[in-house]
Amino acid sequence: MFELYGPALIVAFVITLLEMTEVVALVFALGADHTTIAHGAAGAVSGTTTVALLALAFGTVILAFPRDDLLWASALVLVGFGGFLFRSTLRSYRRSRSGVPPTPRPSGTGRSALQFAGGFSVGAIEATETVVVLIALAAAGYGVSAVVGALSAGAVLVAATALVHDRIRRIKVPWLKLGATSMLFTFAVFWAGEAAHVSWPGSDLFLIPLFLGGLVLVRGGVELGLRRRPIAPVPT
Repeated sequence: MFELYGPALIVAFVITLLEMTEVVALVFALGADHTTIAHGAAGAVSGTTTVALLALAFGTVILAFPRDDLLWASALVLVGFGGFLFRSTLRSYRRSRSGVPPTPRPSGTGRSALQFAGGFSVGAIEATETVVVLIALAAAGYGVSAVVGALSAGAVLVAATALVHDRIRRIKVPWLKLGATSMLFTFAVFWAGEAAHVSWPGSDLFLIPLFLGGLVLVRGGVELGLRRRPIAPVPT
């Protein structure tokens, strides 16, 4: 019978919860311009599953995975999708200020594919971060505790996501898209910096000031866009 080692289980639980929470946040961001988050979620699940299967099949070989290349590719994907979403954010602010109700826009194949690609790269990156820690715990003889901790964190995150999903989708569209666009650019800059071996102050905590700066810049860009093309008055 396997014995669980508390400290290893807690480490696995916390690291999995932290890394996978970033995946969930970015999946919502990728889906801000869609009627569903299904494409981004499918990509994230595929990316996470791919890395998990590689880890199970090859063990420590996963540590040799070219993470920098994946970070650069993911940063480019997020910048590309962020550009699409910024234009959509600008349209949402125009509609909001003009009083014209939003009209649903169908998700084209290209946009859905980009959303899937973004989700896949995000899931793969964060899963790689998690797997590195889990493999280290397993190498120390705490493999079962590491797996139990990781699976428990996954279950908690899935349940929490199901509970808050509808509330997030009810946030006013312009605000949701503004936050989502800022988040995409934030992670793009952060991961590009990591790929370039930039030492971010405070490590992942530096995402907070980056995000706040991104909010200011994106909101400023929206305001400039609105001024360049004034809002037409609604006919009465």
